Amino acid sequence: MTDSQASTTTSAAPGARVGTNPVAAAPAGARTAADVVTPEVIAQLTRDIVGSGRTANHSPFTGEKLADLPESTPEDVEIAFDRARAAQSAWAATSVRARAAVLLRFHDLVLQRQSEVLDLIQLETGKARLHAHEEVQAVAVAARHYGRRAVSYLKPKRHTGVVPTLTKVTELRQPRGVIGQIAPWNYPLELSVGDALPAFVSGNAVVMKPDTETALTALWARDLLIEAGLPAGVFQVVIGEGPVVGPAVVSHADYVSFTGSTRTGREVAQGAAARLVGVSLELGGKNAMLVLEDADVEKAAAGAVRACFSSAGQLCISIERLYVHASVADAFLERFAARTKAMRLGNSLAYGADMGSLVGERQLETVSRHVAEAVEKGATLVAGGVARPDIGPLFYEPTILDGVQAPMAVCDEETFGPVVSVYRFSDDEEAVALANATPYGLNSSVWTKDARRGHRVAARLRTGTVNINEGYAPAYGSVQSPMGGMKDSGLGRRHGSEGILKYTEAQTVAQQRLIPLAPAFGMDDEKYAAFMSRSLQVMKAFRLR
Repeated sequence: MTDSQASTTTSAAPGARVGTNPVAAAPAGARTAADVVTPEVIAQLTRDIVGSGRTANHSPFTGEKLADLPESTPEDVEIAFDRARAAQSAWAATSVRARAAVLLRFHDLVLQRQSEVLDLIQLETGKARLHAHEEVQAVAVAARHYGRRAVSYLKPKRHTGVVPTLTKVTELRQPRGVIGQIAPWNYPLELSVGDALPAFVSGNAVVMKPDTETALTALWARDLLIEAGLPAGVFQVVIGEGPVVGPAVVSHADYVSFTGSTRTGREVAQGAAARLVGVSLELGGKNAMLVLEDADVEKAAAGAVRACFSSAGQLCISIERLYVHASVADAFLERFAARTKAMRLGNSLAYGADMGSLVGERQLETVSRHVAEAVEKGATLVAGGVARPDIGPLFYEPTILDGVQAPMAVCDEETFGPVVSVYRFSDDEEAVALANATPYGLNSSVWTKDARRGHRVAARLRTGTVNINEGYAPAYGSVQSPMGGMKDSGLGRRHGSEGILKYTEAQTVAQQRLIPLAPAFGMDDEKYAAFMSRSLQVMKAFRLR
């Protein structure tokens, strides 16, 4: 994922060429930003946010300002952590079942009031409404999962002691305290509150720094969690520039959760390491999709559209490299290009568009630069490759490049936009080697009609998640299983047991009964040592662990 950036003041260039992708018609009487982000809404969402300055966010659809927001200084961050610590002890003393009930109520509220947050997500990110709904789905699934499973994840566990029956051992899970969370702009609901839910249910407080340009979505989620029963003090939000507020969050947190670029992730990890606090990091990716020669090319082409262009490619686990077996490459590319050119671009707060906007000028610049350089150096433009200022200042058509090779930037660098490069391979060995030839290891995809073959190939890919016959959704949505990156794509995991236990400290409580672990009953040191040696041999013979 690229660094947070969201300046949105681009205007249409005179004489800009209009591309081939159709435009989704806006429904009559469609809502506008003014209808959604009213003064009353802003006042409600920001009513107790710590910030002594003022800042603003903007909509990628138009470049217009959405809201004036409180801006936090490092001193304000310290105040937010003080508030969170004051509230955390009472929250931790609440039973796990009571904390889990908050998540289940939140689940219902999110689904009941999803139209509110869908509008906010679209206005702040520019994404199509169906892609915004992916965030609603993901948050509801996570809330339900941890609402139902937190008790079992966190319950005390009995272990065999050093001397069976005489040593009673219990493993407890204690909350870390106050979690510092730095959330990105690309999935402002799922990657903010979605990551915070397991922290809350395990008894922690959270101080979150969302990206300024998508802060309203995170503030809406906070407001809804409070309505669901979360104490307000337990969830603090600070808003401000990443280089200013981010280090302040890291400097006060008992544990840090970060999603963003690999470069910034290294800085976060160094700051946390200096204080000996833990981190979880989901970072960049250059994800690969492998289409084997026995794949259904029609289904693979449809899946590639979803895998490459959801949220305009601004998704950490989306596909940017497409490896297709040479025997089916032409057939696949023909179908993939046709589907890509038929995608509808749109900027209305309604369903119907297949893809929305990029989020900021920096993203548009990177996408434009990667495509222009590739074409200049010999790559073939199969589809897209053009900005669409006729729709909005930051729209860019979904783009397919063929003939990409080093040293083109798009070959190795993360684009984080609606651009995918197509490569050909001759056998599975070559495909696996090419897919793994990257410093990143976040997500990958394998397409084949042979399930066993798909699993064999998947096991050889060095990525935290692999999807067979889909791009990213099955692995990410299966929240009982861990999700995260290998290599330069991060540390730690979200989802499943790892996604909640990382927010806790393991505590071992051992009770010794009847006799001490020391010489007793008149034994001297030598006799005690001999007795323990015999005892260890007996325990091995009885296969005790």
